[in-house]
Amino acid sequence: MNAAPSFQRIALIGFGLIGGSIARAARVQGLAKEIVTTARSEKTRARVMELGIVDRVVKTNAEAVKDADLVILCIPVGACGPVAQEIGPHLKPGAIISDVGSVKGAVVRDMAPHLPASVHFVPAHPVAGTEHSGPDSGFPELFINRWCILTPPEGTDPAAVDRLRAFWTAIGAKVEVMTPDHHDLVLAITSHLPHLIAYTIVGTADELGEVTSSEVMKFSAGGFRDFTRIAASDPTMWRDVFLNNKDAVLEMLGTFSEDLSKLTRAMRRGDGEALFDHFTRTRAIRRGIVEIGQDSAAPDFGRLQTSAVKKS
Repeated sequence: MNAAPSFQRIALIGFGLIGGSIARAARVQGLAKEIVTTARSEKTRARVMELGIVDRVVKTNAEAVKDADLVILCIPVGACGPVAQEIGPHLKPGAIISDVGSVKGAVVRDMAPHLPASVHFVPAHPVAGTEHSGPDSGFPELFINRWCILTPPEGTDPAAVDRLRAFWTAIGAKVEVMTPDHHDLVLAITSHLPHLIAYTIVGTADELGEVTSSEVMKFSAGGFRDFTRIAASDPTMWRDVFLNNKDAVLEMLGTFSEDLSKLTRAMRRGDGEALFDHFTRTRAIRRGIVEIGQDSAAPDFGRLQTSAVKKS
């Protein structure tokens, strides 16, 4: 535990998987003298109080950010602009304002106009998560050895960026800084397009007239099972992701469609060599992901993972 807290007061707007994990990790590491949070529903606020993870649970976002020197919006991307407008007049001068959304260009566009010049706006995206949501879903190890990408707008105070970098590092994340537009392009292929494909495949299986839903569930092999895990992610969050990063996702979807057409032609022509070459190249990418520590090579085949860190 740190000898002294990094922040006197941290305010978390929203308390689902990410907000709850930040609170738990910050508490474990002693990074805040006080953690304040709020959530939309009375039921969620009551549950957060029962969990005893934070110091205070308040009813309004404006009350939550009062005197906070770090404010993190842990809400869907589409809600960031309205919330920024709501909290802007109540922010403490010198405070760092951040978020956890997986789209950054839209967050900068929607939030920045509502934030006073006296605060430091440093958007962030912890590339970590599970398919679960709600106040009980968080755990302090979520960010260990995961990446957190910071996307400060041009002209942001470097000291504020360094301070937020230190916060994320302290709760286990590896931090990288890039522009909002570059972030959105990278995440379109590494996260957004895979989720779109997962939602599509699971939906296609549900619509097959000649295969019953019970058969789909009963005989789901590893591949389909893993797609259903991704497709179980929060619908509101992913609706907002696709609406707010549509240009980058559509660009990646076009490239994917071209590659899919090549594989379709190879199968029609019986071109085994083309298929083998493609699968060999993609297998090497998987091995690279394991080698840099972003996943484990251990097979699970539906069994529970033994690692404390849940994969996104």
